[in-house]
Amino acid sequence: MDNEFDWIRSIQPKTHKQKTVEVGIGDDAAIVRPNDGCDTVLAVDTMVEGVHFTKDTMTAEDIGYKALAVNLSDIAAMGAVPLYYIVSIAVPKTGWSQEETRGIYRGMAELAEIHEIDLIGGDTVSINGPLVISVTIGGEVEKDCRLLRQNAQAGDIVFVTGPLGRSPYGLDHLLEYGRERADEMPAVYPYVEAHQRPFPQVAIGRFLACQDVRIALNDISDGIAHEAKEIAEASGAAVILEWESLPVDEKLKEAPLSKQEDWVLYGGEEFQLVGTVSAQDWFILKREAKEHGFELTAVGEVTAGEGVFLRRNDTIEQISRSGYTHF
Repeated sequence: MDNEFDWIRSIQPKTHKQKTVEVGIGDDAAIVRPNDGCDTVLAVDTMVEGVHFTKDTMTAEDIGYKALAVNLSDIAAMGAVPLYYIVSIAVPKTGWSQEETRGIYRGMAELAEIHEIDLIGGDTVSINGPLVISVTIGGEVEKDCRLLRQNAQAGDIVFVTGPLGRSPYGLDHLLEYGRERADEMPAVYPYVEAHQRPFPQVAIGRFLACQDVRIALNDISDGIAHEAKEIAEASGAAVILEWESLPVDEKLKEAPLSKQEDWVLYGGEEFQLVGTVSAQDWFILKREAKEHGFELTAVGEVTAGEGVFLRRNDTIEQISRSGYTHF
């Protein structure tokens, strides 16, 4: 590895895309200036080798791409515009080459370029342990456009922005066959890509934020059962999910029902969005979304009470299991 200062120079952007960034990498701290009428939105996520990824399932570029994607998904769920990010990385003293570490930053830069956001700082250390990467992202949203989990009310329609279960289905194949073999399986590759390179729904998050209706929103990082529960708890209500309405690829339906449930309800790392809107606004919202190139699918309803329930074959049962948690 180069010395610290050479390393900083090697990852320092030549220019900034965002006018809000006044000082980036090169000083003791970054300086950003928020736009008038906007609130600053901040999010952070940490990925640990052996917990969130391994070299057997992802390339260095994939790891970097996904580390930024999970943060962008949080920004999307707030209806915000992403602007800049900060990266702290702890690199093992053995097992990771300098080129692989650079690959992580290349993966982040690839996604950052798509969303026109700037790397403005960070920290790098070496450790006797697994690789750890922590990304903090900043953005902004208009003061009256924030999309919060607590906005749901009884009578609302629950909707999602895309298909469910694809990422965990892809991960299962990566774990079974390894990255190189799975990448060469045409029928599986779209699902492998959904796991390795999920695309955060920033554009549709912004679309939803710009609608003059009450919307609750959450990103699906730990499975829709978990994210629906977070909305229900924040709003003091209950959520009923309709199993037959959940958008699931036919490929996944070939598996036993128990596996389908694992992938669709609990698998996580989808980075689609789940939201709620009043029944009277639903059809207008769905139509407007389609006109803008987005597909919203109704998957349930909000009711009085508490908890998350699944309706299937005319029966309703409470979902007691949650998605992935660290504790």
